[in-house]
Amino acid sequence: MSVEAAFDVFDAVAPEGWRVELIEGEIHVTPPANGEHEEIVSEMSGQVRDHRKDLGRYTGIGLYVLGASVSGKIVPDLVIAPKGSFTDELEYHDPGPVLFIAEVTSRSTGQNDRVKKVRGYARAGIPVYLLIDREADQAVLCTVPVGEEYTCKVPYKISEPVPLPEPLGFELDTGEF
Repeated sequence: MSVEAAFDVFDAVAPEGWRVELIEGEIHVTPPANGEHEEIVSEMSGQVRDHRKDLGRYTGIGLYVLGASVSGKIVPDLVIAPKGSFTDELEYHDPGPVLFIAEVTSRSTGQNDRVKKVRGYARAGIPVYLLIDREADQAVLCTVPVGEEYTCKVPYKISEPVPLPEPLGFELDTGEF
């Protein structure tokens, strides 16, 4: 059985709330996030809503990010894109309309967020990637994707405001995390 076929089996039988991703050829099965993780994602989503009502805020949406994995199937913690960007019935969507992705680290998957997903999101041309690294107590703002890297990576201590560039154009208050 190929890795892609095994992924499809795991994805089909995963319990409700569990996340199955195929990242750079490895299948990762993650239990539902803990409360702190979800509070951070909820707070970020709320701040985007408060500043940019014209944008959609998506949690649990599957993206097809070539280069992030063999299959390219990724499920970010938070995706910001124009409203209506994902109206089809697909499970995994083209990342073309995505303006911003945020990942909040967990002990079990933090390394994927720090390394593998950064490469995939940069390759896909996602303009802004924000890594909330709970273990390092910092928010790393990644912008200007070139190849498989973001040429600008600026770390902020969690509690400091993070200036999100256009098209978002506001300061994210990480003190609320």
